[in-house]
Amino acid sequence: VQLQAFGGGLVQAGGLLRLSCAVSGRPFGNNAMGWFRQAPGKEREFVVAIRWSDRSTYYADSVKGRFTISSDNFKKTVILQMNSLKPEDTAVYYCAAARLSPIASQMRRESQYDYWGQGTKVTVSS
Repeated sequence: VQLQAFGGGLVQAGGLLRLSCAVSGRPFGNNAMGWFRQAPGKEREFVVAIRWSDRSTYYADSVKGRFTISSDNFKKTVILQMNSLKPEDTAVYYCAAARLSPIASQMRRESQYDYWGQGTKVTVSS
């Protein structure tokens, strides 16, 4: 199973970026996918996730209303649309996939995700 994230880059504050995560390899269930990010000198944190069983989505408060997660119909590509970017959004963004379907209270926990992409860097200049 491979997850490949791409679409990062340098953007000015207020701008937008679109990240993609492509899933390939053997079938593994893929019951949820999420994006996490790690800013320089900080721990990795949850950004957004989607659970396939009911298409429910979960957002960190810091990105709610600015970021949107979506996907194709085959759970092969997950898109993170990031609008109104702020300098504090600067981080390496990682996509992740879960074999099992986490309950709502667990969707934001890294431990629920089994496969991780290599990360794509987003830099927002002020």
